[in-house]
Amino acid sequence: MRKVLVITYYWPPAGGPGVQRWLKFVKYLSDFNIEPVVYIPENPTYPMIDKSFLDEVAGDIKIYKHPIFEPYRLASIFSRKKTKQISSGIIATKNQSFVEKCMLWIRGNLFIPDARKYWVRPSVKYLYDVLEKEDIQTIITTGPPHSVHLIGYHLKLFKKVKWIADFRDPWTSIGYHKKLKLTKTAQNRHKELEQLVLTTADEILVTSNITKNEFKSITQKNITVITNGFDHIVTSKITLDEYFTISHIGSMLTGRNPKNLWKVLGELVKEHESFKNKLKLQFIGVLSEDTLEAIKASGLEKYTNLLGYVSHDEALEYQRKSQVLLLSEIDSEETRGIIPGKLFEYMAAERPIIGIGPQKWEVADIVASTKTGAIFDYNAHFQLKNVLLNWFQQYETATLKVASENINQFSRRELTRKLATII
Repeated sequence: MRKVLVITYYWPPAGGPGVQRWLKFVKYLSDFNIEPVVYIPENPTYPMIDKSFLDEVAGDIKIYKHPIFEPYRLASIFSRKKTKQISSGIIATKNQSFVEKCMLWIRGNLFIPDARKYWVRPSVKYLYDVLEKEDIQTIITTGPPHSVHLIGYHLKLFKKVKWIADFRDPWTSIGYHKKLKLTKTAQNRHKELEQLVLTTADEILVTSNITKNEFKSITQKNITVITNGFDHIVTSKITLDEYFTISHIGSMLTGRNPKNLWKVLGELVKEHESFKNKLKLQFIGVLSEDTLEAIKASGLEKYTNLLGYVSHDEALEYQRKSQVLLLSEIDSEETRGIIPGKLFEYMAAERPIIGIGPQKWEVADIVASTKTGAIFDYNAHFQLKNVLLNWFQQYETATLKVASENINQFSRRELTRKLATII
């Protein structure tokens, strides 16, 4: 059985979408005659914790750990909340305090490519012996944080291993990158490091075709799209919500605020007595103040239920019980290639997906090809309204469902099969 070393910052008990991609790959790699060995930080500062993921780590997986120094721990002395938000990529664009502005400048200009950079040098030194001990010829780095890729770069340089660099998100083209108050020098350094990784790694993995096309302008190396996915489809019986529940799972931040949706729902409440009596908006995760204010402004406050963060298992159950699942992305050219991991879990829940995002969003192609819902841009109104009203009428007759097609290609096991051919 061939061994592969997976180098990742996010690992259980970390919560959120960042941990799931490689947790699931590691889970299934042995099915394809590949033994994963995992390297993680010993003392990380995760912005989100979900201990339920620990149950998915097989007892026979060999895991190596080494300490990490993270400046976020020092920064939290000044503002624990803001430090936690910045470390997870949540950056407010309005009403920034002086402290927050300073923290962003320091984060963007002094910690390049990110604040986990101090894990690179000790990790390279530590992993020399691990590669020899385990007889490993292939390593995989996954980012963000993109500093993890620099571990792969140095190991390849000195150990001559095969290096696969996995980009769960883009590097310099991701939306929050521009909010870091970068100097010209810092911008250039980020681009230099990005190019260094993309031109040195033997194989590049990305999660969307748009990111692949962006990277093709930088490197001649082979780039493979392996999206995120769902673990399995639960077939056990579940009782759907009594109300016409539209649920959003995860973080709905200011930039992802679909004001046109709230306006449409507000109109439907006013125009249809039955809709007014049955609507329920449900948010599992973080909801920004601006988004909540927009919901209130559309007269939807009484229909809104804020549940906060729940475990991944609980989130899956809420998805399956909901009548409709909401997906939202920032309305920007830069986010057209962002495919939220929750999309694939929504598919597995087998409930209609309503999505609001940028024009030419790659998600729209996936949803259309699998017949799992409907995707609109931020200017949509009448078509969006007609779809929601049609779905509500189906809900009233207990016939609201999706007849999805070809979604098994996004199962974690099938995606791992694709990964195994590259390894």
